[in-house]
Amino acid sequence: MTTPTPGAPARSDALPLSVDVLLLDMDGTLVDSGEAVTRAWTTLMRELGSERSFSPELHGIPARQVLGTIFPDLTDAEVEAAHHRIEQLEIQDVEGIEVLPGTRRVLAELDAAATQLGHPTWTIVTSCTRPLFEARWGATGLPAPEDLVTADQVRVGKPDPAPYLLAMDRLDRHGDRALVIEDSAGGLRSGAAAGARTLAVTTTTPAADLAHAEALVTSLDDIEVLVEAGSLLVRRREG
Repeated sequence: MTTPTPGAPARSDALPLSVDVLLLDMDGTLVDSGEAVTRAWTTLMRELGSERSFSPELHGIPARQVLGTIFPDLTDAEVEAAHHRIEQLEIQDVEGIEVLPGTRRVLAELDAAATQLGHPTWTIVTSCTRPLFEARWGATGLPAPEDLVTADQVRVGKPDPAPYLLAMDRLDRHGDRALVIEDSAGGLRSGAAAGARTLAVTTTTPAADLAHAEALVTSLDDIEVLVEAGSLLVRRREG
């Protein structure tokens, strides 16, 4: 049985959960891109005259929204230029990107469940643009899911519910029949506002900052996905 995450508040654990689809964040949930993200944003911040570091509360938010938070005085033209620059920096740097523990197994379980149930069982909802998603996901060697949602497909990104609502519409699975898995507080707020169930992984954000999730795990390696009564059963993995 999974050991509780140090620092996690006492809580009523929602697992196991019966749902139809899993809506998965990418960075920090499925893959570790932390060092590449930090390198790219550090370069951009220094180029723009800031000594600020890329802090955890900025994780999981689309780049344009991050720029607005860090550099509120930039003109629209300057934001466009900075966004283009960070996009290129991140696309060019995929060194050190790794698949996180449990990702390959859980995706394989979901694909097997999709074959058994006759409908898609998962997709990715990311704050990356499509070109950046392709650069990072391509480094993993994993197949890309259908109906994935990237930041350039919605008007407002996480923590707004729009990305997860779009994913639900595409998969025709809404509200509590969808489980959002995220590593950031903003991503969890996005999923909860869309009406989904929420599960947090504590890979990039302290557990105390993810206390609004319905359940906490250290990584996807702590869970398994089975088919039960025509639905997905997401439960803690023994051992």
